[in-house]
Amino acid sequence: MMISKIFPISVWIAAYNTKTLKSDFIAGITLAAYGIPVSLAYATLAGLPPQYGIYGYLIGGLFYALLGTSKQLAIGPTSAISLLIGTTIADMAHGDVQRWADIASLTALVFAGMAILAYLLRLSGIINFISETVLVGFKAGAAITIGLTQLPKLFGIKGGGDNFLDRVLTLIQQLPDTNIAVFTFGITAIFILIVGEKKAPGRPIAILVVILSILIISTTSLGLQGFKTVGVIPTGLPEFHLPSLRISDVDGVLPLAMACFLLSYIESVSAGRTLAQKNGYNIDPRQELLALGIANAAVALGQGYPVAGGLSQSAVNDTAGAKTPLSLVFTSAAIAICLLFLTGFLQNLPTVVLAAIVLVAIRGLFDVVELKHLYKINKQEFYVAMIALVGVLIWGILTGVLLAAIVTLLLLIKATSKPTVAFLGRIPGTKRYTDIARHPDNENIEGVLIVRIESAILYFNSEFIKEQLWLKINSESDSLKNVILDLNSSPRIDIAGARFLKQLFIDLKAKNISLKIAEARSEVRDTLRSENLEALLGHISRSVSVDDLVVEATKK
Repeated sequence: MMISKIFPISVWIAAYNTKTLKSDFIAGITLAAYGIPVSLAYATLAGLPPQYGIYGYLIGGLFYALLGTSKQLAIGPTSAISLLIGTTIADMAHGDVQRWADIASLTALVFAGMAILAYLLRLSGIINFISETVLVGFKAGAAITIGLTQLPKLFGIKGGGDNFLDRVLTLIQQLPDTNIAVFTFGITAIFILIVGEKKAPGRPIAILVVILSILIISTTSLGLQGFKTVGVIPTGLPEFHLPSLRISDVDGVLPLAMACFLLSYIESVSAGRTLAQKNGYNIDPRQELLALGIANAAVALGQGYPVAGGLSQSAVNDTAGAKTPLSLVFTSAAIAICLLFLTGFLQNLPTVVLAAIVLVAIRGLFDVVELKHLYKINKQEFYVAMIALVGVLIWGILTGVLLAAIVTLLLLIKATSKPTVAFLGRIPGTKRYTDIARHPDNENIEGVLIVRIESAILYFNSEFIKEQLWLKINSESDSLKNVILDLNSSPRIDIAGARFLKQLFIDLKAKNISLKIAEARSEVRDTLRSENLEALLGHISRSVSVDDLVVEATKK
């Protein structure tokens, strides 16, 4: 059982057959055809030579296949992590390409350590700390930022700038210098990619564009029109060794690795769950921590940078017919063959084509429909998304995401600090009680005030609850003799909350008003008993309903 838990491959390999093998083989070759040009493009986005992106696809998928629980998830560089690596390491590497690559590999290794530690500590719940709303804004900001880094390549200009506004102004200033041949070539590539996606979804259109562009640049006079190419890509497989740098050698690598880890895990689990639901199985979020950790450790040893399971590349794998993670093994084999025998062919690949591939790939990051939906349904969540978007544009991905996450947590704390304190009335003809403010037809019970606190009762909200209670109690007539607290909606109470209820009992007793508690949950009951409230209130039972206490109070 333990072996099958740690190595899911031992479960699905037992039922493997030739039909599944054929499906996985076709999917693996298709994914390789998609992944090679995309990984080349993402490596340039990360500020690295193109081969480093290919190394991520080659190694990451191979090791994920051994440990991952998603059958269709494709592991490799993603646009968001590539941008994060590129923008953050720029200030650490000081223009030294080898140091840049070493820091990127070190980041992957630290990421791996964090993921494995999170696995051992059972911290798979960390995915919940970055909300979907934050991700919507983050992705939109990332899409704009990525687009700005690629547009100079599309226009055939130098570009530049250290931040969002600088990049925009620099782009505008340099537009008169646009290389028309490069621009036309890039727009044509974008058009073919978009049309190809619509006409043949899931097919590796990008590899066809890459092949055609190399042939055109190599055999026509266009190669003399100022096109920049990727240049020589080293032939052969990557050498495996530990990164030459240590954590102490690089300031800022720990927060960078943490950001990559969170983004990778969230993106991978989200994509994995989507595909698992579509194909009728479940993934294990905790096991995904181990799979991503080992995959990134292997990538780090193979000179790559952090990898994740992206939805777009996984959708290609799924659409191509992948049935098990073995498709990733076939992908790695195909990429290895390309690295051994075909790198010379890639040296005339124009960088404008890589820019076109990135620009097409990031279209889905800016989800206008979801932003409109958030604005319509919940403006507070829309503003959180906007904070993430603007934060990414102004301060970068790492700060933008952390800022939005902090704002989300502060809003949650604010909401919890002022919970709904509902005053209940009886639904006519029933034994059920609901909020009388929302249902004014409910019946008031003479001499009885029924209160439902719709949150945990904690040290930072007990004062607010107290204020709301006493405002209502003081507004009641002298006939009020009983207060009933319905704690069914209070999942937890801390010591301060329990002592607040104890003081409430004492203060009400001084006014000749009794306090009773209904439907308290087990953890709440335990805390109340630890503060000796049963000696004051009597036995606190889950089975005692609001109606039971109402009947008891009205008999007196």
